[in-house]
Amino acid sequence: MAEEIKQKINTAGKPNDGFVPIPTGEQSARNEDNRQVQKKGGFSHNRRPGFGRAGFGKDRPKDEFQTKLLDLARVTRVTGGGKRMSFRAVVVAGDKKGKVGIGIDKGKDVSQAIEKATRRAKKDLISVVILDGTIPHEVKAKSGPAVILLKPQKKGRGLVAGGAVRTICDLAGIKNISSKILSGSKNKLNNARATMEALKKLKSKTSI
Repeated sequence: MAEEIKQKINTAGKPNDGFVPIPTGEQSARNEDNRQVQKKGGFSHNRRPGFGRAGFGKDRPKDEFQTKLLDLARVTRVTGGGKRMSFRAVVVAGDKKGKVGIGIDKGKDVSQAIEKATRRAKKDLISVVILDGTIPHEVKAKSGPAVILLKPQKKGRGLVAGGAVRTICDLAGIKNISSKILSGSKNKLNNARATMEALKKLKSKTSI
């Protein structure tokens, strides 16, 4: 009997006998929760909040400007080493509250050109004078061969314009306007530049 007791004590004291203690109810529940979170591809609750994909970008402010791609062209530059191909993007950005800008930039691929043109459009913003959803007076502007004429309209008439003029007026927040391209130019970039020049000339009635 004494030998059996000594043998049990010796076997219980071995460090590598494969004995695993049974976890308590709280510990087992915590382990099970961690396993479920890891299966779903998330993070356990032991991580600090705000780190990793779960807490990324939640407090990032939303961009108030809307952008539209006006024109995309492939351009070529001839150098001594040969031809270098690139893309030119024309992007219009506006908040529909009186601010609008146009950006023109180049890139090695389409996405890079659009991204650079968008940043430039948001930097080169102008303030447009809007009175009751339309422009205060008639205005005419010229840029290169393009000539644009803008006229105010009554409420409910809508945007009587097309192409680059309609896009710019829409993003600027003008709801009623009438436009006409007086030149024969169909180049979107020239028409967009002429439209921006016309909007810059607008003045309020008190300053006329």
